[in-house]
Amino acid sequence: MTYVMGIDSSTTSVKALISDGDGRIVGIGSTALESHFPKPMWSEQNPIDWWHAAQQSIRAALKAANLRGDEIAAVGLTGQMHGLVMLNGRGEVLRPAILWNDQRTQAQCDEITQRIGADRLIALTGNRALTGFTAPKLLWVREHEPDVYAQCEHILLPKDYIRFMLTGEYVSEMSDASGMVLLNVAKRAWSQEVLDALGIPASWLPRVVEGTAVTGTVSAAAAEQTGLRAGTPVIGGGGDQAAGAVGMGCVTPDRLGVTVGTSGVVFAPLTDYAYEPEGRLHAFCHCIPGQWHLMGVMLSAAGSLAWYRDTLAHDVAYDTLLAEAAEVPPGSEGLFFLPYLAGERTPHPDPNARGAFIGLTQRHTRGHMTRALLEGVAYGLKDSFALIANLGLPSRYQVRISGGGAKSAIWQQIIADVLDAPIVNVTTTEGAAFGAAVLAAVASGAHPTVEAACAAMVQTGAVVEPSSNRSVYAAGHARYQSLYPMLKPLFAALGS
Repeated sequence: MTYVMGIDSSTTSVKALISDGDGRIVGIGSTALESHFPKPMWSEQNPIDWWHAAQQSIRAALKAANLRGDEIAAVGLTGQMHGLVMLNGRGEVLRPAILWNDQRTQAQCDEITQRIGADRLIALTGNRALTGFTAPKLLWVREHEPDVYAQCEHILLPKDYIRFMLTGEYVSEMSDASGMVLLNVAKRAWSQEVLDALGIPASWLPRVVEGTAVTGTVSAAAAEQTGLRAGTPVIGGGGDQAAGAVGMGCVTPDRLGVTVGTSGVVFAPLTDYAYEPEGRLHAFCHCIPGQWHLMGVMLSAAGSLAWYRDTLAHDVAYDTLLAEAAEVPPGSEGLFFLPYLAGERTPHPDPNARGAFIGLTQRHTRGHMTRALLEGVAYGLKDSFALIANLGLPSRYQVRISGGGAKSAIWQQIIADVLDAPIVNVTTTEGAAFGAAVLAAVASGAHPTVEAACAAMVQTGAVVEPSSNRSVYAAGHARYQSLYPMLKPLFAALGS
């Protein structure tokens, strides 16, 4: 039996997962992480904490699986994207990592756009310069911490720091590197034009490979610290969204992924590169060789429901709220909810966007408000589908769903109706860590391709078909789309 490990260095924990070649999970270890917020809108972590957590989680997973380190055929890596890790020539960390949710770099984003030009930047990298991405963080350090910048010789992403500690290699892979705004995504190589425009030395960047490539092997020192066998292959892996898509089996264009977590993500695999000309969708390399993906991100999906419950019904169980919503007719009798509680990214890259209930009357109850919220999030996901459709959505497709919000039967049905597509559940809920293990299984030789590995390892569950309510929601989405343009000037005034 082949056993493989996936390691997910997320924002909240480092998880190690062991799977066999058939997709059965036999052991998991997880160690919590602490974030630091030195100033408002800043978010940092210490990379060495990731490594200490990885050691604990790897050993815990091996113990849970009752396996020795020499029984692990390969290790795949995934983790939070966009974070900046800066190292000197000896591989020592120079400052805490600046994370994906840090918002200090708007001035640097504006500088990048001005230097390269908005259209040219999107054409080269597939994306706008956003505060979450890596390149603006590096420019911020150059401006505000020149002593640190002067010592830098290597920059890495979070999961790739774990790789460095395991193998001693400075390597990343295509999907995670796409989120740095330094990669020519179409050519799957660093963009010398962007590097020259920003004055970033190419020598600082890691080598980039495909997600199934072997990037190095576990060193003797790392083996001693983790319990893995020295010489175990470590695989490229993927950024958390790309690896999570693999874990759901979203590896062909007719399988789209929807994640209803704190944020909402729509993931569309591509066999040919495409990008949204205005940068309203992210265009990244997939972690599958020769594939790309489009991704729409709404910043508050299940997070909207959590805010609603905590603020307006803190003593009411979620199941009670959802049961009340199920008694309300589709369309919530004219009540709409805009889920822009944290601003928005897709399709409106607007940090000033605000959440709102629109259409409230004396007739509306708490059940109406809850259902309107569920519908508003589904409409927000539909916005991403609409943009993807303009670039060539397949005529027939299924949607594979994950995330905490996906556990709600009524929310699944609303999403199926709004998207007018079947919703397919997957039985494995470990997401990115499992996807990294699937990639490791391919590299180990257990399966010939990622597609074959997903066919063997990813198991599907219940399917939710669209109901007759889809016509109600088609009209509702059209009305929903008209609301943001009308309110945008007010949002800007409120944000000034």
